[in-house]
Amino acid sequence: MSSSESAADETYVIGVDFGTLSGRAVVVRVSDGEELGSATFEYPHAVMDTVLASTGERLDPEWALQVPADYVGVLTTAVPEAVAMAGIDPAFVIGIGTDFTASTPMPVLADGTPLNEVAGFEGRPHAYVKLWKHHAAQGQADRINAVAAERGEPWLPRYGGLISSEWEFAKGLQVLEEDPEVYARMDHWVEAADWIVWQLTGRYVRNACTAGYKGIWQDGAYPSRECLAALNPDFADFAEEKVAHEIGQLGDAAGTLTAQASAWTGLPEGIAVAVGNVDAHVTAPAAKAVEPGQMLAIMGTSTCHVMNSDALAEVAGMCGVVDGGIVSGLYGYEAGQSGVGDIFAWYVTNQVPADYHRAARERGLSIHEYLTELAQDQPVGGHGLLALDWHSGNRSVLVDHELSGLVLGMTLATRPEDIYRALLEATAFGTRTIVDAFNASGIAVREFIAAGGLIRNPFVMQTYSNVLRMPISVIASQQGPALGSAIHAAVAAGAYADVRSAGESMGRVDRNVYTPDDAAADAYDELFAEYTRLHDYFGRGGNDVMKRLKARRRAAWAVGVPA
Repeated sequence: MSSSESAADETYVIGVDFGTLSGRAVVVRVSDGEELGSATFEYPHAVMDTVLASTGERLDPEWALQVPADYVGVLTTAVPEAVAMAGIDPAFVIGIGTDFTASTPMPVLADGTPLNEVAGFEGRPHAYVKLWKHHAAQGQADRINAVAAERGEPWLPRYGGLISSEWEFAKGLQVLEEDPEVYARMDHWVEAADWIVWQLTGRYVRNACTAGYKGIWQDGAYPSRECLAALNPDFADFAEEKVAHEIGQLGDAAGTLTAQASAWTGLPEGIAVAVGNVDAHVTAPAAKAVEPGQMLAIMGTSTCHVMNSDALAEVAGMCGVVDGGIVSGLYGYEAGQSGVGDIFAWYVTNQVPADYHRAARERGLSIHEYLTELAQDQPVGGHGLLALDWHSGNRSVLVDHELSGLVLGMTLATRPEDIYRALLEATAFGTRTIVDAFNASGIAVREFIAAGGLIRNPFVMQTYSNVLRMPISVIASQQGPALGSAIHAAVAAGAYADVRSAGESMGRVDRNVYTPDDAAADAYDELFAEYTRLHDYFGRGGNDVMKRLKARRRAAWAVGVPA
C-alpha cells in the first residue's frame, strides 16, 4: 500500500483543554497519538478576581470569576486554527473531547443559558462562573464539614474527612446565602466541563469524574436532603433540584456534534463528543499513568495529583476517591496543591526588581529562566530560607483556604533568586507531604510521573526528585490534558475499546528522566523536617494567625475604601 493510500486511511480526533487563562486545542492521529497541530485562545476576560468586568464593581477578597462566552471562543478560534495548522481534511475527524479545571461551576437556565447572559443579571457577581480558585466559600465549606462530621455522613471519609471551598456544594451554598435571587433563578448548577459539552451536543450530561470528586456523588447518591437542610433549610433540595442529572461515564459519547457546533469548529456535524472530564484526570492515559501506584502530578498554575489503586482507603486530606474516577475498574484518588505556578508568577510579577527583568531580556531569557539560572547552583539550604506554599490556601492535606503563604529566614542579604528557590522548594515539600500521606494510608506511591507546563524547567523537576527521593518520569507531550481529551474522544468514537487500551497506543511518557541525588536528598530531608514543623504549627492549630489576618483583611474591606 502506498504512503498516500495509508494517509487516506488515517483518522483524527480533537482534544480541547480549557485551562485557567486560556483554552488549547490539539489535533491527534488516532492510530498512534501523534500531535499534528495545536492552537491557543486566551480568554478575553481572563480571571475576574478584583473587579467585575461588566460593571467595574470591586469584588471581595478570595473571589475568582470567569465569563462563559470566553469558553465558546476556544471552539470558534482555537479548534479551526489547530485543524488548519495540522493540514488535515476535517472530514477525517471522528471525534472531539474536552477537559476543564474543576470545580468550576456556573448557574444556568433550563436550556443552558448562563445566568450572566440573562437580562438583569449582568451585574450580579454570583451569576458568573466560579473558577476553581474561587475560595470565598470557605465559611460554607467549614459548616458542611462540621455538619457532616456531626451527622456521621458516610461520604465524608471518601474525601479525607474534609470538603473544600473549591467544590460545588460550598460554592452553591454561598450563592444561596449571598444572592438568593440568583439561586432561585438558576435551574442547574452545572460544571463548566459539562456546560461546554452541552454547547457541543445540545445535551446536558454530567461527567462521572467531576460529579464524584467535586459534587459529592458517591455510590450513586448525593448528600441527603436532611444533611443539606441542616446547613440551611432552603438548601435542602439543592442536590435534587440544582445538581442531579444524567451521569455519563468517562470515555462514553455524551452525544454528537450539532450543526451549530459544527459551524463554530469547522468539524463534521454528527461526530462523537466525549463525556466531559477534569484536566488532571484526563491526562493519566496520555502519560501512561493508569496502573495502581502510578501517581501523576499535573504541574501548572496549581498541581493536581491523581493515582489509581485496586484498594479503597481513607487518605487524610485527599480530594476524593471515586470508583472509576480515572479509568473503569480501579479506584481513582486525587489530591492537590492550590498554588504552584501561580505562586512563582505572583512573585516575579510583584516582587522581582526591574533590573532583574531587564537582565533577563538582555540575555534572551524569561524571568523564570533567569532566576532559575541564578539559584540552581546554590548548595541546598544555602539561602537560609524556608517557605510555606499556601499563597492560594492548602488543598491537601489540610484542606484549608484560610491559610496563607510564608517565607521565613529573610535577612538584608537575601536576594530575589533566594526567595524564588525557597518558594520552588516549598511546592516540592508540599508534594512530598501528599505522597507521604498516601504511603502512610497504605496506598503506596510506586512511581511519580509529571505533566504540565512546569516540566519544561529541569531544575524544578530535579528538585522534586531530590525532595521526594524518587525517580520522576515525564509525559512526552506539551499538551497532556488536550492529548488525554483526544484519547477519550477516540474511545467515544469507537476507535478503541476503552481508555486504557487507547492510552497504551496514543499516550507517551519518558521513564525516569530525573533521579535523586543522594547528598541533595539528605539535605532536603532536614529542610523537610523543618517544613513539617511549620506546616503543623500554622496549619493544625498551633497558631491561627493566618486565619486572623485574613479575617481582619475581610473586615477592613467590608468597611470600604476611604474617598
